[in-house]
Amino acid sequence: MSGIGLTTSRSIIGEFYNRLSMNIGAEWVGAISMLMPSVQETENYKWLGMSPQMRQWIGGRHAKGFKGQGLSITNLEYEATLEVLTRELRRDKTGQIMTRVRELADRANSHWASLLTTLIVAGVSATCYDTQYFFDTDHADPGATYTTSQDNDLSIDISAEAASVHGVIAAPSTEEMRQCILKAIAAIVGFLDDEGEPMNENANSFIIMTPLNLYPAALAACALPIVAGGEQNVLAKAGYSLIPVANARLTNGTAVFYVFRTDGQTKPLIRQEEVPITVEAIAEGSELEFNAHKHHYGVWASRNVGYGYWQHACVVTMT
Repeated sequence: MSGIGLTTSRSIIGEFYNRLSMNIGAEWVGAISMLMPSVQETENYKWLGMSPQMRQWIGGRHAKGFKGQGLSITNLEYEATLEVLTRELRRDKTGQIMTRVRELADRANSHWASLLTTLIVAGVSATCYDTQYFFDTDHADPGATYTTSQDNDLSIDISAEAASVHGVIAAPSTEEMRQCILKAIAAIVGFLDDEGEPMNENANSFIIMTPLNLYPAALAACALPIVAGGEQNVLAKAGYSLIPVANARLTNGTAVFYVFRTDGQTKPLIRQEEVPITVEAIAEGSELEFNAHKHHYGVWASRNVGYGYWQHACVVTMT
């Protein structure tokens, strides 16, 4: 039955890769995560610590190697398979099969966003390189020179003014959202590295990631030059690059949002990839076609995600 109609496995695979290259997926993925190539099942990241600070030359050089602690990320395999009947290939005159193929490519491109969102939501209970939760109130790098713990899990009380339903924040005002974003940025800029030095003093670019219900307030808080009462919006005039992002995958609360630094050399999150998205087919001339009159088009990848610098991220819970 090979060579049916005009829709062949070669044209289907070609259209998949064409669409895959055109649709890069959610733009925030590359802004808050760094892509690391992998050549084995598990990769170890022991560089998750700061480079040494300049010091006065006294008594020779003081070399600093990699930190003892680190993070390991194990690759997992993922797949999605599309089944097409040979009679559908033969009769398709309206391009429906290619539409599904393009949708499959779009789904493949959205996979990183799915993995990273799950990682972000789990950050309040999953550990990172310093053995604390990624979002935690008492971060302290082993061997750090500073004496107080650091907090990137912020809880901010806005209940006195915000509309609420049964104690749940429903719609914070633009001003309340602005104040919460400012506090998160101030926390990130103020974080110290393991040598007690400011880690983000040059931070300038941030993503404000919200669930759908908080997006209008975040957009207004970042963009409006004038706020209620005719005052200038200091957040819009602060010189920061602030990009509000609505993440429809966030389902962990209507009063929770995230702030990520995006201009650091190391990102808050890590994407690890051993095998990129690959498409395979059981098609013309196969036993599947002979016995069942169908083709299978499968995509797969070997990859995973993990936590980078907690110091480049904050979660804010409005209460």
